[in-house]
Amino acid sequence: MPVKKAIFDKKNILVIGGAGFVGSNLCDELVKTAKVICLDNFLTGDQSNIAHLLANPDFKFINHDIINPIELESRPELAEFKVAFQGVQEIYFLASPTSPKAYMAHPVETLLVNSVGLRYALDLAVKYEASILFASAPAVYGAGTGPMPIKEDYVGPVDQFGPRACYAEAKRFGEALVNNYRLAHKLNTKIARIFNCYGPRLSLTDGRMIPEMISAAYSGTTITIYGRESEFASYFYITDLIRGLMKLMESGESGPVNMASEWKMSINEIAKKIITLTNSKSIIEFKNRPAHFEVQPLANISLVKEKLGWFPIILMDEGLQKTIDYLSAQKGIRRPETTLGSVKMV
Repeated sequence: MPVKKAIFDKKNILVIGGAGFVGSNLCDELVKTAKVICLDNFLTGDQSNIAHLLANPDFKFINHDIINPIELESRPELAEFKVAFQGVQEIYFLASPTSPKAYMAHPVETLLVNSVGLRYALDLAVKYEASILFASAPAVYGAGTGPMPIKEDYVGPVDQFGPRACYAEAKRFGEALVNNYRLAHKLNTKIARIFNCYGPRLSLTDGRMIPEMISAAYSGTTITIYGRESEFASYFYITDLIRGLMKLMESGESGPVNMASEWKMSINEIAKKIITLTNSKSIIEFKNRPAHFEVQPLANISLVKEKLGWFPIILMDEGLQKTIDYLSAQKGIRRPETTLGSVKMV
């Protein structure tokens, strides 16, 4: 059995996928009280997301693809973290493409990172007796079936040959792998099923609804939404998610738990809010959804409210304004030739 390592001044926390949207925002919070080791290979993450952290002595970045094993003790950049003596106390596994555009462009990588890569992360957790959190997704519930809002105990069908199977099956297998490592090795594991989240550091070009709406609104082009005007969705702001992930890590709960907003809003209303906040002249157009588009289900979050006392607190208007301020500062958003004129419901 591995020996529990002594903690010096601060915990060592490993964030795999730490240069992505969620990972980089998580690193911002963790580094306030811990020493953070950020692993990323920039498949979908971005160096600009963590550039402001590189000068922080409590933050270390390693360019590494987790589908290959890694020996942390031998890394010279981690000498100050004394990993050989202290080990790692917490691991957040966020290393996967998450937008449909990204995982459909990288299907094999998506499958491998949630299986082979997750296995190496779990082996590190066994080695250091670390707590590990796996970021899963509502894709595990299947396509368009089951009760709404959906609860964690629902088990639905997934077509393993469908256009989005690389992601849904990867997350299902990932959850099974995490659970069986928990049982076999007595690991402290957590599974968070993350629903629609938005905020700063979302890519303008990864095909998600809110960034594309903002881009279209700024360029004055038509906001085209694939779906019906009467359809509803729920979105929550990134700081609420980060708070939830950290609460789950600190808790005795293993999950899975839904992390989502219980405030549903029509897609039309969201588009109108963005048009108002950007002072845009854009119009909204609805088109029939192609067969391969899937609508994310609404989530029941009663379990996470009961177990963790967590629920989103940032209102939509406030979150959208912060996201607009961030995205509008990015180079090129106001140039029509670099904006996107259509929006897909994902």
